[in-house]
Amino acid sequence: MSKCVNCGKENKVISSFLGLCQNCIIQDFSNCESHIQRVHQISRETFGLPAQPPRDKEGIQCNFCFNQCQLALGQKGYCGVRENVKGRKISPSPREGFFSWYYDPLPTNCVADWVCPGGTGAGYPQYAYSKGAEYGFNNLAVFYHGCSFDCLFCQNWHHREGFQEKRPRPSKDLAQAVDVRTSCVCYFGGDPSPQLLHSIHSSRLALAQREKRILRFCWETNGTMNRRFLEEILDIATESGGCVKFDLKAFHSSLNIALCGRSNEQTKSNFELASSWIKKRKDPPIIVASTPLVPGYVEREEVYQIAEFMASLNPDIPYSLLGFHPHFYFRDLPPTSRRHAEECREAALEAGLRRVKIGNIHLLGNDY
Repeated sequence: MSKCVNCGKENKVISSFLGLCQNCIIQDFSNCESHIQRVHQISRETFGLPAQPPRDKEGIQCNFCFNQCQLALGQKGYCGVRENVKGRKISPSPREGFFSWYYDPLPTNCVADWVCPGGTGAGYPQYAYSKGAEYGFNNLAVFYHGCSFDCLFCQNWHHREGFQEKRPRPSKDLAQAVDVRTSCVCYFGGDPSPQLLHSIHSSRLALAQREKRILRFCWETNGTMNRRFLEEILDIATESGGCVKFDLKAFHSSLNIALCGRSNEQTKSNFELASSWIKKRKDPPIIVASTPLVPGYVEREEVYQIAEFMASLNPDIPYSLLGFHPHFYFRDLPPTSRRHAEECREAALEAGLRRVKIGNIHLLGNDY
């Protein structure tokens, strides 16, 4: 049982690390903001990351994502990836990246598996090898280190570790990992946003050598990338039969700042831009959305407003509601309950969406 430092309320779905209830974050943000900033400073200091995007007036500006860090000589950006090297350029170059990869047999546990070619055969025969799930083929899962957010509940927080010991790898290494049993490539992390140009170069190299084989490209992202780069990945995804999967963490900007350290205004703006591409290809869908159902913070009303925003753009956008598992700084919260998940699904349908799924069902727990 934890207590909100702002109102004094006690509840098992208040994170002891964040120390604030959802109501105070949304309704009394001005009084909570300084506390939120301190919490995120602590979460980032552990990994040697700046508490806020650097703003050195004499530094070089990085334009890869919405943080637009201004980096002094030798200074690293908010994501931990980009760096001002010798005062002349941002490193690493767009043709290099901090990443790892592995082969994941299809169908795989992906937020789009219920609508994508690899999981359902959608778009067969142009984009899929079979009318159903692509058994016998693999997804090349590309895990990027670094992120433009600071999610306190991050399931892949280890992406922050070891930047000092790692060296960037070239795009060609990734393109060469695409073999004859690879039918799709998915970029995730961390987040691809700080290294989006690397994924674009890698994708184009792989496409050039695919020899007319089916090869889809997908991105799973918080949606904070430079808008120009977003259009480039939408173009690749559209052509190849892939999709861009937006993780919509919250609707209210104040809640997004509390949970993820940064605002979600660019995420919503980019999602709106991406929705305009739906008319270019209806099947399989070009964009998919997901939301982690964090107990006490992302509940029925928050999901309703996210879904209402999505439905205003296109009611047929697929939406996955993801079960939360206690992790990272939110280890003291319970897993998402089945009732919580069902209530959120009903809210999303009431808001006007037609395609809503509960994901990570195996993670769902008992009522709080």
